[in-house]
Amino acid sequence: MDTFLWITVLMVTFLGMEFMAWFSHKYIMHGFLWVLHKDHHKKNHKSWFERNDLFFLFYAIVSTSCVILWGEYNFWAGLPIGLGIFIYGLTYFFVHDIFIHQRFKWFKSANSSYTRAVRRAHKIHHKHLGKDGGECFGMLWVPRKYFKI
Repeated sequence: MDTFLWITVLMVTFLGMEFMAWFSHKYIMHGFLWVLHKDHHKKNHKSWFERNDLFFLFYAIVSTSCVILWGEYNFWAGLPIGLGIFIYGLTYFFVHDIFIHQRFKWFKSANSSYTRAVRRAHKIHHKHLGKDGGECFGMLWVPRKYFKI
């Protein structure tokens, strides 16, 4: 398989996941599956885990299914698509759960204008404790208004 095409499919999948994360968050998590997502905005339990953590299972199943299609049915694009989804999920976990929400106390000293803007945008989103009214962004882009000059 042409390496350039393989890497292109992986990168397009990774970048496409930014749209999927935004769409899922805005229309699914803050929509019909709010019941699973609301404990992420208003923690009313003592567990380290949240019902919101179940959302990763959907993308893990899709990613795994793509790899299975590659391995079992010789669908060449299955591996780069599956890896693109997996790499995005891993990146999302580090940025959202570890960097922003500090579920593990790593990256506490990261203090560039971009990292401050990401944290500021996410903090504003979390000010809205209800299903409606919270502005949603992707992980890789933050609106310019959150960068203080």
